[in-house]
Amino acid sequence: MSNTKTEKSQAAKLQAVKGMNDILPDEAARWEALEEILRGWLKSYGYRNMRAPVLEQTDLFARGIGDVTDIVEKEMFCFTDRLNGDELTMRPEFTAGVVRAAIEANLTYNGAQRVYSMGPVFRHERPQKGRYRQFHQLSVEALGYAGADMDAELITMLRDLWDELSLNVRLEINTLGVASERMAHRAALIEYFEQNKAQLDEEAQRRLHTNPLRILDTKNPAMQDLVDNAPKLIEFLGEDSRKHFEQVQRLLSDVGVQFTVNPRLVRGLDYYSHTVFEWITTDLGAQGTICGGGRYDGLFEVLGGKPTPAVGFAIGLER
Repeated sequence: MSNTKTEKSQAAKLQAVKGMNDILPDEAARWEALEEILRGWLKSYGYRNMRAPVLEQTDLFARGIGDVTDIVEKEMFCFTDRLNGDELTMRPEFTAGVVRAAIEANLTYNGAQRVYSMGPVFRHERPQKGRYRQFHQLSVEALGYAGADMDAELITMLRDLWDELSLNVRLEINTLGVASERMAHRAALIEYFEQNKAQLDEEAQRRLHTNPLRILDTKNPAMQDLVDNAPKLIEFLGEDSRKHFEQVQRLLSDVGVQFTVNPRLVRGLDYYSHTVFEWITTDLGAQGTICGGGRYDGLFEVLGGKPTPAVGFAIGLER
């Protein structure tokens, strides 16, 4: 009996982990063609390849991304290394790891750096079209660049890529200001939503005192009027933040990049400041965002480095 069980066990067909897909030769050829285009495009703008590990200390993402974000709370693949007790996580995105590596190697000591990373990232999500547990990103980082001109340059170079790939996309932009402005806005949001708590769904009530800014990004139709009338971050911006965002808009208009200012665009990562943006296509239904990014001037300090301005974006390659 035991031998029969063993034989059956050995004969059982093994399958890929749910949400982690094989890329077979015919499809891999398409990937290689896309990657060749991307590398050529990035090289033309002076970006060099950089490769950080798949595994990082869990605290890197909790500190960098934000411990009350959806990614850290619900989506990371984390485990304890049984050999030494280290708390490790498979990277859910590239930027935090790239900044950690830049700090460790003192990469910006001799000047600003343009780098990119490309490869698999991991999030424990419900697999569906355009959303997988292992997926692939191109992440582009301009480290050490402070001006609105770099924000506009990144967006403009993306416009050129979409034209080369013949993709039908639209651009939404917003500003998140600086930390002190976001804190004032956060207090106003909490007060506003507390006064209207009966209209909040379960998810919004959970976020109310941890990450109220994310309530603005709700997809619940019953909450749209409530969110539309919520305090706007732009009302709390200081002169420098306003000027930065106005300059970004002016530079984009000067080179013919069409955009919509979306005051509800907040992105899902805590490290963003000032400009944030998303490129969206209508060809993928609910999973229509194919690229998102923005400025993250405070991330170097959060991760223990010297103050260093930075801005970047990530493209979901499956989408």
